[in-house]
Amino acid sequence: MIRQNLKLTLAEKLYFPAIFKGMLVTLKHLIRPHKRVTIQYPEERRDKPAGYRGFHRLNKDEQDRIKCVACEMCATACPANCITIEPVPTPPEWTDRERMPERFDINMLVCIYCGMCEEACPVDAIELTKIHDWAAYSREEMIWNKEKLLKMYDITTDEKVMAEMGLTLNPKDKKTAA
Repeated sequence: MIRQNLKLTLAEKLYFPAIFKGMLVTLKHLIRPHKRVTIQYPEERRDKPAGYRGFHRLNKDEQDRIKCVACEMCATACPANCITIEPVPTPPEWTDRERMPERFDINMLVCIYCGMCEEACPVDAIELTKIHDWAAYSREEMIWNKEKLLKMYDITTDEKVMAEMGLTLNPKDKKTAA
């Protein structure tokens, strides 16, 4: 391969054309202020797209029980292997299913939020919400257990809490929120 050395002019050596191009971009943004790029984040939030996938929640049925039947299809479908389920038999008064999860953990640090668990669930027990900002002081706090996932259901079906977060309630949750 033959290497050719290009001769640069004095202006190119001093990077004047590159600086001028950068200043033109800045001037274009100053002239068009209606296209704001920056938002003041906790006070202002962008709308989430229709298919947005945030944190998980475990849904409840009409009797306020966990909807999960511990079939472990979500754990099997998960490409990141972040879901752990330990099934146990249901109490005798639960006639609609045979098993329920004693332990249901999702490691949110490993999860890739692909939605495969949501698609695999035959009873729509697991669902991805539009909530995405969550802070924790340790890694252990980001392993969500069954109680935390059920609490996320309570949060995402409460219209007042969702409004405070700047989010809208899912239309199907309005029926169950009452």
